[in-house]
Amino acid sequence: MKKILINYAHPAKSRSTVNRSLIKTTNSLEGLTVNDLYANYPDFLIDVEREQALCEAHDIIIFQHPFYWYSTPAIMKEWLDLVLEHGWAYGSKGHQLEGKIFLQAISSGADAETYQPSGYNEFTYAELTTPYRATAKLCNMTWLPPFVVSGVHRGLAQDELQKHTDDYLKTLTALRDDQIDLVLAGQQETLNSDLNSVIKAGM
Repeated sequence: MKKILINYAHPAKSRSTVNRSLIKTTNSLEGLTVNDLYANYPDFLIDVEREQALCEAHDIIIFQHPFYWYSTPAIMKEWLDLVLEHGWAYGSKGHQLEGKIFLQAISSGADAETYQPSGYNEFTYAELTTPYRATAKLCNMTWLPPFVVSGVHRGLAQDELQKHTDDYLKTLTALRDDQIDLVLAGQQETLNSDLNSVIKAGM
């Protein structure tokens, strides 16, 4: 059983129905740690040694956050800047993250159709998350396309929200139990665009 770390960053989580629901569904999952960055570091003074130790103790590192300005909330950028040190995360002697899985779980305000060349945002999720794919590559991690919940600003119907929550739990469980076809998953636009196709038979 693989161990999962969720680095969770939402500066206004009390108002986020989607992220609260996604995080709540993880409570029952064995082998998973939620690291709430805003709760742990309200002053932004990140304990680098603690964070590196958490990463070393887990096999799968998930960055869950709203898709602020096509990127992450500020504290997650701070985390990346400080924690992913040369000689630890990358470089000739930086092998501590090698082979671990890197995944973003993001919520976006606009609908998925706007994240297309012909849509309002013009660029796809794959294009806009390229810096994180490059980060995973630099750290010799196994990158997976993001798990995306879109259309948050219009308000999700309860059944729609429940489906995303169920899919998130299914994704986490499959990752933990090594039941994701990583090659096939890496070819998807988003991990949950065709989730059943990337989960190995028997799940």
